[in-house]
Amino acid sequence: MKKKIVLLTMAVLFGLSATACGSDNAEPSSTDTTKQEDKKEPAAEASDVANKDKPLVWFNRQPSNSSTGALDMAALTYNDDTYYVGFDANQGAELQGQMVKEYIENNIDKIDRNGDGVIGYVLAIGDIGHNDSIARTRGVRKALGTGVEKDGDINSEPVGTNSDGSASAVQDGSIEAGGKTYTIRELASQEMKNSAGATWDAATAGNAIGTWASSFGEEIDVVVSNNDGMGMSMFNAWSKDNTVPTFGYDANNDAVAAIAEGYGGTISQHADVQAYLTLRVLRNALDGVDIDTGIGTADEAGNVLGEDVYVYKEDERSYYALNVAVTADNYKDFTDSTKVYEPVSTQLDESAHATKKVWLDIYNASDNFLSSTYQPLLQNYDDLLNLDVDYIGGDGQTESNITNRLGNPSQYDAFAINMVKTDNAASYTSLLNQ
Repeated sequence: MKKKIVLLTMAVLFGLSATACGSDNAEPSSTDTTKQEDKKEPAAEASDVANKDKPLVWFNRQPSNSSTGALDMAALTYNDDTYYVGFDANQGAELQGQMVKEYIENNIDKIDRNGDGVIGYVLAIGDIGHNDSIARTRGVRKALGTGVEKDGDINSEPVGTNSDGSASAVQDGSIEAGGKTYTIRELASQEMKNSAGATWDAATAGNAIGTWASSFGEEIDVVVSNNDGMGMSMFNAWSKDNTVPTFGYDANNDAVAAIAEGYGGTISQHADVQAYLTLRVLRNALDGVDIDTGIGTADEAGNVLGEDVYVYKEDERSYYALNVAVTADNYKDFTDSTKVYEPVSTQLDESAHATKKVWLDIYNASDNFLSSTYQPLLQNYDDLLNLDVDYIGGDGQTESNITNRLGNPSQYDAFAINMVKTDNAASYTSLLNQ
């Protein structure tokens, strides 16, 4: 199948806003670089289906209120063929926290580097307004006993620095190991946002660990990150050389490989299952078949997912992949993060599933997980599912950097959307409503 992959580079800066408080609020635009195979594709024919009625999948960033976490049900029920695909954030967050706790318990004889009886950790927070980031911060604090309640749930705010344990956003926890009681303290945490406003920023995390190391030195016994991109940046900048276990999330190839070098562990969010679901839901909607086809019910090619790798919550119109802890005990099973999931790897018959055109965006072309793991998986599955996908890469900062490239939605049969901010679903649906 002929396929076009759009790689985007952001290069043009707009002028300063008159209302900006002395800061540059410019939104970069992008230039599309289109790679075509063999020959130029013919111009797309306009669909006879209204754009507002075409299949739509939100993925990776669930439409929700970035302050409260409340789901945006208007976006999730935009039309009869609208769904969300992600992973079970709370289940994964609990796994990460438990993984860190068990590592400390099993290695207590060497983990308290300065022997002061306090196990100090630092925490890289991806995005304070992102539900996944919030869940992971809460999961670590819950497992380690450092969480404090706020508005009925564990506080997920960064503490800045907390050398003496007096911060109000966290508390000192404790752990029993080796016949001794140890104090657990969150020494520091911050949102890893760069000067341009991009969150989950690996470079910012690499700089932060240098600052924290200068402040705390051997008080840092464990490094925890909301994702592997930031985790690996801290590991390579400091943790590896100082033999400090570092824990991330996403099971990116480089992080999994680094477990052999002292990286403490990571969480696989079954990106292979997520990527399949993202495109499979669109395929089913386009074919007009039961949405469960090739998911919980085998299709004619035998593709089917087991109940142990995903859940579907009908009231949320959401598919969630389940998570798996990746540690020194099993990391060799996860060394190729871009391999398709075997039970759903059989090609569909194109005569029964005609090629359809899909618009799909990645909120940040530089995001480590999405660019190095998720998109390669999508590109494997689009062939298997007979979907011609245009991949749009954003700058991670502004929604308009992406929406500006959805100028002619009529040339597409379906849409898969990964927002910059979870509040911004209307930025996309307004275009489809025109």
